[in-house]
Amino acid sequence: MTITLDDELLAVRVAELYYDDNKTQDEIGGLLRISRWKVGRLLAQAREAGIVRIEIVHPRARRLGVERELRQRFGLADAVVVPSSGEGEDSLERVAQAAADLLAALRPVPRTLAVSWGRTLTATAERLPERWAHGVTVVQMNGGVSVNRRPGGAASLAATIAQRGNGQVALLPSPAILERLETKQAIESDRTVAGVLEQAASADAFLFTAGACDRHSAHVENGYLSVDDILELAQRGAVGDVLGRYIDADGHIVAPELDARTVGLGLDRLRSAETAIFVTSGHGKYDIARTVVTTGLCSVLVTDEETARALLEEK
Repeated sequence: MTITLDDELLAVRVAELYYDDNKTQDEIGGLLRISRWKVGRLLAQAREAGIVRIEIVHPRARRLGVERELRQRFGLADAVVVPSSGEGEDSLERVAQAAADLLAALRPVPRTLAVSWGRTLTATAERLPERWAHGVTVVQMNGGVSVNRRPGGAASLAATIAQRGNGQVALLPSPAILERLETKQAIESDRTVAGVLEQAASADAFLFTAGACDRHSAHVENGYLSVDDILELAQRGAVGDVLGRYIDADGHIVAPELDARTVGLGLDRLRSAETAIFVTSGHGKYDIARTVVTTGLCSVLVTDEETARALLEEK
């Protein structure tokens, strides 16, 4: 819509009276001696011309235009994007709340939900409302028993999601990564462990996050890998891990010998899932987030606006 200079100046005055002085359209028409219809038209022109920009600043607001771009660019079934915060921890909390809101609104409600673990999902679990589901079974889909016995972790977040969904939890009683291949094979052949993995593989929905390949990795914090191990993985092209499996920018496993000692579902199960919800936030995870969305590892993305725009800026 073309706007003349005279109308542009008048539109500025109308917008000031309407938005800054809280005048009604009838009052503005009387003050400026124009019709109420013209006041409405000038307000619409002011928005279309960029004279007026309206921003919803509530932390649970969503960036609908960015979400639409993400769905179109990456072929996602859905995307949820919330405003970024200047503080990394605040952005994580906003994304966790958005993931909790999404999970509580899923229809049909999943009867079985497979979950991974990490700080982002722990925060998501803590924000789920009571009775978000009725009788859900929450299943751990990758090992998470901490080697250095850190409190909380995979078991507690899965149990929290189940408890708040009036359901039950199926835990995977194993570390994420084992030192010996024989030990891993023996654990996965155990009837209890095999049953949990089968249950996870047949879940209705999958909820997961991803880790960056750096010294702050949860696998370092939990005693599975050393900082030197992480640096070596990075040198081999790893951009991060999904379900404990380290992948490069194209989604390929970078260390087959390490992957063979990793307990949990394989990545192909995420790629074939109808509802695979990926939750991510923060500058340090841009590379692994890009890999997840471009290699078909998720059907739904929940993230902050800065991460979303970083993904969309990629050629």
